[in-house]
Amino acid sequence: MDNNNLIKQMPVSIEAEQALLGAIIINPNCFDKVGGIITVDDFYLDEHKHIYSALLKMFVESKTVDTVTLVNRIVEEGDRDEAGSIQYISQLANSVPSVANVKDYARIVKEKSLLRELINICDNISQDAYNEDSPVKTIIDNAEQRIFDLTHDNETKDFRHIRDVLQNVYQDIETLSETGGALTGLKTGFSALDNVIIQMGKGDFIILGARPGMGKTSFAMNIATNVAKNSGKAVCIFSLEMSAEQLVSRMLSSEALIDSKKIRTGQLESEDWENIAGVISSLSGCEIYIDDTSQISVAEMKSKLRRIKNLGLVVIDYLGLMQTTLNTDNRAQAVGEISRNLKIMAKDLGIPIICCAQLNRGTEGRTGENKKPTLADLRDSGSIEQDADIVIFLYRDEYYKNISGASNDKDNFQSSSVNTAEVIVAKNRHGSVKSVTMGFIGQFTKFRTLEEDIKQ
Repeated sequence: MDNNNLIKQMPVSIEAEQALLGAIIINPNCFDKVGGIITVDDFYLDEHKHIYSALLKMFVESKTVDTVTLVNRIVEEGDRDEAGSIQYISQLANSVPSVANVKDYARIVKEKSLLRELINICDNISQDAYNEDSPVKTIIDNAEQRIFDLTHDNETKDFRHIRDVLQNVYQDIETLSETGGALTGLKTGFSALDNVIIQMGKGDFIILGARPGMGKTSFAMNIATNVAKNSGKAVCIFSLEMSAEQLVSRMLSSEALIDSKKIRTGQLESEDWENIAGVISSLSGCEIYIDDTSQISVAEMKSKLRRIKNLGLVVIDYLGLMQTTLNTDNRAQAVGEISRNLKIMAKDLGIPIICCAQLNRGTEGRTGENKKPTLADLRDSGSIEQDADIVIFLYRDEYYKNISGASNDKDNFQSSSVNTAEVIVAKNRHGSVKSVTMGFIGQFTKFRTLEEDIKQ
């Protein structure tokens, strides 16, 4: 076997593979240092894969590892002849420069394995592009997802002693005490809700669920605007349902307190124009970025978000319109993949992500307060509930009164000054679950805490 030809064909270090195996044969305790880093498939040569597989099985079974026992296991599995095994394994054990460098050997083997995997992925991407069997956008999304999976699947971390973690936690508490409770995360801008969830922390995946017409887009935009104005951080909004212009019109209505109908028709008074000018000046100074691409995938989102500096919050409206790279007709499976990847993206980028989600029709058939949504009402997949750190539902009793015909004056209902809305924190990985009553000003698509409304 010509090692030089192997090196030319693929990234590989035969010497590092041999040194790694030899170190483990000499001192099986080396598994403690490399067990979470190296897998069988990371080795290039099949004979090295067989040897490492046998070593791994013996380690798991707490079997004594030496030249004799290892050869016996390899021969039992039919991988090599006994004479050849003894000679090669003895060679491995005798050629180790230093057992102390086992982690360096493992790092080299892992890096070469990743490079080979990257080459294979690029070959597959190239083949897909040549075949032209799928739309260009799908091919690009699949390519991005494969690269994303490669980086995520190979992310490993070591154990951390509790004393080190305690030190970090203590420093955080000390900082909070010195700054009067200033948080490292973001606040929604709604004091009543912030009292329950405390903050939107780094890596939090937040689901905002409601039936159509409840105001989830308005609520999400209110939070996005509050964060952009109060934190100074960049806020990115992916609007899969509405155009950027429609979304900004809603934001103008909410911030300027101008009836959205007036903005849509252009029937504005002089005072309205002044308010709009002031809001435009204020919002223009905020780092708010809007992407209204339809059917965008998580991989495409992540590639765009990496280019945003000082990123603080991501809002997605809404999950049901996102595209998956899975080739399946099973919607629950597809949504499950999307929610898992969104949680991973939040963790990787170190920012909270708010994702709007539709609820199933089960709430419509219930009576009275039973119409209030529960975790079981999340549409398409139970994975959403599992992956989310915080789940918030919106419920407005007036909405059901209106659609059931209880209110005959529909126009009066739509333009009423303030309707109450219940913001239900149904899951909170960091604290308690609770319902908060807030005000909803329909014509302004504006949510407000009741305390603010009373003060005015």
